Amino acid sequence: MNIFDSSILVAALVESEFHHSACKILVTSGTFGVWTHSLVETFNTLTSGKIKPRPSAANVAKALRSSIRPRASILQLPEEQMLNAFDEAEKRGVRGGAIFDYLHLITARHHSAARLYTLNTGHFASFWREGDPIITHP
Repeated sequence: MNIFDSSILVAALVESEFHHSACKILVTSGTFGVWTHSLVETFNTLTSGKIKPRPSAANVAKALRSSIRPRASILQLPEEQMLNAFDEAEKRGVRGGAIFDYLHLITARHHSAARLYTLNTGHFASFWREGDPIITHP
C-alpha cells in the first residue's frame, strides 16, 4: 500500500495547484492509505483562505467524502506508536511542526507502506532512515 499526505490530497482536489494532474492521477488510479490527520490537514488547507476562491466547509467535506474516501483506507496510529515516535523525535531531529510529517512517516511505517507520497520531500529528509517507506514525489 502507498500512503498520501495532505499535500497530495490538496493538489488532487484543486485544479489550480501546480501538481494537480499528477496528484489527481494518483488519487483516482487505485487505492491508497491516508493517516486520519491528513484529512484534517486537507480540510484546514482548503477552508483556510489560502486557496482562492475559498471553498465552503460543506463543499470541502463533500469533496473529501466523494473523491478521497471511496479509494482511501483511513489509517490510525496506535497510541503506543505515537508515544514511541515522541521518544525517538530528538534522535531523528524532529522539532516543532515537523512532528506532523514525522507522524505521517510513522503511520506509513506502522502500516507497512512501500511509499509515502508527498509534494514536500525535503520535509522528510532529516528524519528518514533506512528501512522507512520511500518518500516519493509524484
